[in-house]
Amino acid sequence: MHLRVPRPRSLAGQLFAMQAVLIAVVVVGYALFTWISDRGQAQDAAGRQARAVSLAIADSPSVVAAIGTPDPTARLQPYAVRVMRDTDVDFVTIMDPYGIRWTHPDPAQIGHPFQGHIERAQRGETFTETYTGTLGPSVRAVTPVLDGERVVGLVSAGIKVEEISKRAQKQLTALTGVAAGALLLGAVGTYVINARLRRHTHGMNADELSRMHDYHQAALHAVREGLLMLDGQYRVALINDGGRELLGVTGDVVGASVADLGLPAQLTGALLASEPRVDEVHLAAERVLVVNTSPVSGGERRGTVVTLRDVTELQSLTGELDSERGFTQALRSQAHEAANRLHTVVSLIELGRAEEAVEFATAELELAQALTDQVVAAVGEPVLAALLLGKTAQANERGVELVVSRESRLDDGLLPASLPARDLVTILGNLVDNAVDAAQGAVPSRVTVAAYTEDAGDGSELVMRVSDTGAGVDPAHADLVFQRGFSTKPSGEGGRGLGLALVRQAVRRHGGTLTVTAAEGGGARFEARLPLGDAGSGTATPAGVAGRPDSGGVV
Repeated sequence: MHLRVPRPRSLAGQLFAMQAVLIAVVVVGYALFTWISDRGQAQDAAGRQARAVSLAIADSPSVVAAIGTPDPTARLQPYAVRVMRDTDVDFVTIMDPYGIRWTHPDPAQIGHPFQGHIERAQRGETFTETYTGTLGPSVRAVTPVLDGERVVGLVSAGIKVEEISKRAQKQLTALTGVAAGALLLGAVGTYVINARLRRHTHGMNADELSRMHDYHQAALHAVREGLLMLDGQYRVALINDGGRELLGVTGDVVGASVADLGLPAQLTGALLASEPRVDEVHLAAERVLVVNTSPVSGGERRGTVVTLRDVTELQSLTGELDSERGFTQALRSQAHEAANRLHTVVSLIELGRAEEAVEFATAELELAQALTDQVVAAVGEPVLAALLLGKTAQANERGVELVVSRESRLDDGLLPASLPARDLVTILGNLVDNAVDAAQGAVPSRVTVAAYTEDAGDGSELVMRVSDTGAGVDPAHADLVFQRGFSTKPSGEGGRGLGLALVRQAVRRHGGTLTVTAAEGGGARFEARLPLGDAGSGTATPAGVAGRPDSGGVV
């Protein structure tokens, strides 16, 4: 048999119980205080009423005149009964200066001594007291009847305590109704408030909420992806460590508007968008980010949840893979051309033209070897040399002549380990692709590449320059061309405008500069300069030593 352990009461339930008890205690306490206060006030009011009645009787001339008659009771008893009826007091007793009654509600008590204190009245003083007499406990007032300065009689008027309690009981009944109404109203209000709280806390108790908060904080700091939460006014409500790193923000940004974070315009626009964004690629300061946004709604817009993933390395690998794919396609094309040439050689031999076949084959071999020797001689760095060979064949297929400038000089092993070949492929490959696109269809269709090192005062720097004979870049767009999404060419599959943005990102990551100017003879010239420190000093070939910049042999 399994015992079911009762689940702890939810936070809303605990607050409801506490508030209900608190309201009940406050209302009951207030009712008790009010009843005690009203009872005291009722006694004080009864005392004032008795005092007023007794003083009025004592000051009545007819009373003084009746006391002077041989039988005061005959005239005072009817008078006292009439006053009792008219003033709503329980008894009026008129007595001689020694306390012998002349009047009483019970005629049998007439002639007997008054039960109570009369000493102060005999001295000419009016006072009130609570005393138990023949009618039971009562609040009474005793006052002297004066004839000049002489006390000729005493008057006592009083109200029974039982009657005072009845008056207080009526007030208590009304107070109880008011208290019950207040308690009911408080209970309904508390229930409504706690029902709303229960919806917001999903019925969880305090321990569960505390545990969820701890899990929430641990999860936020554990995930490598960036997480950003915005409120309904697009202010930062929460950001984890990964989000700070990916967006490149520092300091306390919670409460700041997204527009004030200093992010690129397109990334800021994606974060401010009201509609969801799915797997959009955006550039941050030094990273390529995949951005997903999802609005948080519960009847009204409450904010936005943003997830950020870093695909900088993946994007670099993709660019390198595109370069390798282009190189592979170029090799396939060259293999096709080689097969055609081989068939030509075989056909010449079959036709008995052996000398022409040898001459044709030798010329082709010399041309291919000259191509390889010229690139390797200028750029000994193997990755860049392979990239240029592939881009040369690829450009040739598109009717574009690719030229390596004679000033190019980049020996193998010259580049430091801090400058990986992958970044060089990203920079030079995208610049060449952009130049080939621009030069295609122009007359002449030429792309000139220069890669060398030169002294820069505090060390040396790598210079990579790519010029084309295309339409050039409008000076007004000199900075826009490096922003993601900007392109003067029709959008293709997956969009355009990412290549040059990646180039600028890679250059900035290594502390370099990237500029675009007009090339000689038209077109655009892109130049990337990357600092190398002391590496490569002494081997630099200053621009123009071997000839005019951008001049060189055809590769």
